[in-house]
Amino acid sequence: MVALLQTIEDTCRIRGLTVLGVVAEGEKRIALVGLRADGWEKFAASAEYRDGAANPLDRWSLRVLPEIATETGALDVRYPFGGPPYEPFIRWSFDSGETFSSPVGMLVHHRAGFWISFRGALVFDAEIDRKIASHPCVPCDRPCEIACPVGALAPEQDYDVPSCKSHLASPEGNECRDAGCLVRRACPVSQAFGRSAEQSAFHMRSFLGV
Repeated sequence: MVALLQTIEDTCRIRGLTVLGVVAEGEKRIALVGLRADGWEKFAASAEYRDGAANPLDRWSLRVLPEIATETGALDVRYPFGGPPYEPFIRWSFDSGETFSSPVGMLVHHRAGFWISFRGALVFDAEIDRKIASHPCVPCDRPCEIACPVGALAPEQDYDVPSCKSHLASPEGNECRDAGCLVRRACPVSQAFGRSAEQSAFHMRSFLGV
């Protein structure tokens, strides 16, 4: 139902979140929820971000998503963290028709680009309108393919995590570490969605475990 999707979207927007896709699982409908382009400000103003304890974004998600579920009538909330076992967010993202595989192997969303970030999923027993999008990489010149300075993310290869982390930990990796992955930033869709350097630096610190 269009009305329900709009209600979910409006309720998410207040908290800096957005619906990134809807998946049908039997009679249930699963709304995938992630940060909006302006969602960082909401999180950065939260107690979880300011208290200095571990895993602030996950703890914020654990508080905010149940609030949204209550206000929208969702049956349950699922999260991409806390496992194993883990919920099948990657499969759900493809099944939604709004997320695709990119030339460098990362997920790419038709609105969020490489900045796609799932914070949870809301489970409903009611019909929800679904959006089916076109693959954003088809008309693109694909600057992502040559953006990684150490070739850790490139076509026709697996993600070279050790090379990526080694680069990020070096002085040469300052730009990626402090302002965000050059591959993610090269994507035209990512550029249109927007992300602050502060948010990218936060995620890079989490990735490096510092």
